[in-house]
Amino acid sequence: LPADHLILRKNAFQEAVAKAMELAVEGKIVTFGIEPQYPETGYGYIEQGEGSSVQSFCEKPDLDTAKSYIAQGNYYWNSGMFAFSIKTFRKEMKRFAPQILSAMRESVLLGHRDGTFFRLDEAAMARSPSDSLDYALMEKTGCAAVVAADLDWSDIGSWHALWEVSGKDDNGNVILGDVLMEDTKNCLVRSENTLVATVGLENMLVVETSDAVLVAPLSRSQDVKKIVTKLKKSNRDEFKLHRTVHRPWGSYTVLEKHERYQIKRITVSPGSKLSLQMHHHRHEHWVVVSGTARITNGDDIFLLYENQSTYIPAGVRHRLENPGVVDLELIEVQNGSYLGEDDI
Repeated sequence: LPADHLILRKNAFQEAVAKAMELAVEGKIVTFGIEPQYPETGYGYIEQGEGSSVQSFCEKPDLDTAKSYIAQGNYYWNSGMFAFSIKTFRKEMKRFAPQILSAMRESVLLGHRDGTFFRLDEAAMARSPSDSLDYALMEKTGCAAVVAADLDWSDIGSWHALWEVSGKDDNGNVILGDVLMEDTKNCLVRSENTLVATVGLENMLVVETSDAVLVAPLSRSQDVKKIVTKLKKSNRDEFKLHRTVHRPWGSYTVLEKHERYQIKRITVSPGSKLSLQMHHHRHEHWVVVSGTARITNGDDIFLLYENQSTYIPAGVRHRLENPGVVDLELIEVQNGSYLGEDDI
């Protein structure tokens, strides 16, 4: 199941899953078809044959083709949700997509545990063809089946889709966070960190996060992928890292960054610890905000409590641990000629 789908008719979904399980036990690979409410051009379609069989999978159509699908009555939106037995899935993947199956197996066998995470082997996954399950398997297998359902469903695949399914004020606005509006209609405005004020906007999208601000017409919210492509080509940090980065031991948030210094808020979960490491190009100052820290600083191991601090010189092996039962939170100030995460 995808993580970003909204299903409002839960009982109908449970009934559809029960039907899909029956078919899966019979050796079918089942996809869920959503009864279309209007001629949508942003979804792929499934053409249903006799019974639960799949006649064909159709790419995202133009408007006239989508209207014809609706009129015929046996076409459904492709939800991207599946149900199958492991036995059938392996058998059909071995037949139609052996390279993907091999990469999947190797990525698990060569993977490793990292705290509470399990890391799939990156090199093995990179050997897998970049094909969707529809293309690699469903369009080729003779085991495909479809369960049609009216789920009051949305895949929330864009900001516009989020606006459509969210609660709105009297002017049709979706407001998320600290937002002040004047003469604003049919907009989605989201603030994560600071006040966002709008005047005279209509049908617009405004999203403020800790590392970027997006402003676009709601109707063009799908074009955000073009900005992502430009970020990648420009090798921008925003493409690779969020300001808040989650690790097996906790997380860190970059509060401020300049050429020769960087300030982070670090949170370490109870009982967790960072790896023993050393930096060649930067020094670090740690100040405990809350909780208890066990510090390894060269040959010294000691505890720090709230409002206490320590200095980690460049070239010294060090480690941060949380021996307590509550989160450890501290502020880290780095300074030096190079502040990259690979300086360890």
